[in-house]
Amino acid sequence: MAAAKEGRKAPSRKSAAEEQLPGIEDARTAFAPALSGALERPRSMLRALRFRPPQLLHLEGGEAADRVALALWWAALLNCDDPEVMEPRASAMGPCLSCSSCLRLGVNMHPDLILLDGREGSIKIDDVRGLRSILGEKPHFSRWRVIIAAEAQALGIEAANSLLKVLEDPCPDTCFVFTAPQRERLLPTLVSRGWVVTLPWPEAGRPLAEELRPWEQALGRFVSEGRGWLDMTAARNGMDAAKAHQILLIGQKALADCLAGREGGMLAAVFRRMPAQALMQVDELFVECQDQLQAQVSPLLVLDSMAARLHILARR
Repeated sequence: MAAAKEGRKAPSRKSAAEEQLPGIEDARTAFAPALSGALERPRSMLRALRFRPPQLLHLEGGEAADRVALALWWAALLNCDDPEVMEPRASAMGPCLSCSSCLRLGVNMHPDLILLDGREGSIKIDDVRGLRSILGEKPHFSRWRVIIAAEAQALGIEAANSLLKVLEDPCPDTCFVFTAPQRERLLPTLVSRGWVVTLPWPEAGRPLAEELRPWEQALGRFVSEGRGWLDMTAARNGMDAAKAHQILLIGQKALADCLAGREGGMLAAVFRRMPAQALMQVDELFVECQDQLQAQVSPLLVLDSMAARLHILARR
């Protein structure tokens, strides 16, 4: 655990760029998912940790937008310019979300916030190596430097091992935050080095996001009829690991809907026609594909192989 910082004031240096504050609405839009009533318990846990923040914090559960917004909220809580936020008597207070520090953190314009965004693709070892030159420095304007690995399941094996080596050495005035759907998607050695805060799990049976429905329909049609899928993936040459994980989750959700007796979509209907033994093989296939994406196998290759093997299982 990091040393207590109660009462410590942030440095007062300001550059010309710092005077140009982002709009309050832009910042508050970024924080909005973290402010829902459903996340009051995780926020309460973070408020209790703010005087002695762990070097590494894991945020699991919820949706990706909830996890990343709460990571930004945590960064704002640690660095809010409102002096009352760090008073022990103000244990129920959150960040003000309107001071210079909060606004900049909300829109990723703060010099002491580093965001490695796995939502945009895999987090590579060069991204991690770039941290080493700054970790020995004190934060420029804040009490704490915060490094967020958003959707850290996108860490490549080399990048994850490199981060593990970074965490083996004390990093004064630096807090790491990893967000992931489940802690099991990360290296166990990384999970063991941090605190885990679990957000409420998504409601079972919730409809797919609108942008994922064409993929669910295409996969269901291919598994059933053996056509259409390869044309769709061929048109997506820019397919990255983050998008592939979302498509894999379509299959996992369809399997869960099938097993729970929920109606689901076209793919769940295909699964309902398959015997129990085949459904066990489908589950094992999804785990295998997840491991392949984690090992940075080509996302298109993983998805096309998954679709072909699901079609074979359905035909049998």
